[in-house]
Amino acid sequence: MISLTLYTTLGCHLCAQVEMLLGKLANQPIEIKRIEIIEDERLVERYGSLIPVVMDSQGGELIKSFEIERLAHWLRARGWLDEGALDALVAMNETPPKSAYRQNGRRFLG
Repeated sequence: MISLTLYTTLGCHLCAQVEMLLGKLANQPIEIKRIEIIEDERLVERYGSLIPVVMDSQGGELIKSFEIERLAHWLRARGWLDEGALDALVAMNETPPKSAYRQNGRRFLG
């Protein structure tokens, strides 16, 4: 089983996207510990503009984990990527948005 930490905040649609992608792309079951950053000022300073951030049990972080290419590369480097699932996902053109931006303090998909 893969144990991951997801740094998130309430209403983070990109975080939900990452969880869905992890479930589809991982080659084994995943256990995700969700950390709400808003409850800790240090976490807000560190991850506030970077979420969703996925961390493995060794402390390896993936920033902008909603980008499928980055997520697939990160999972592959750890031996956790289901290559067939990635091929199927790409073939279905079910990829998430490539970027997000901030406007008036809110995050939007690019």
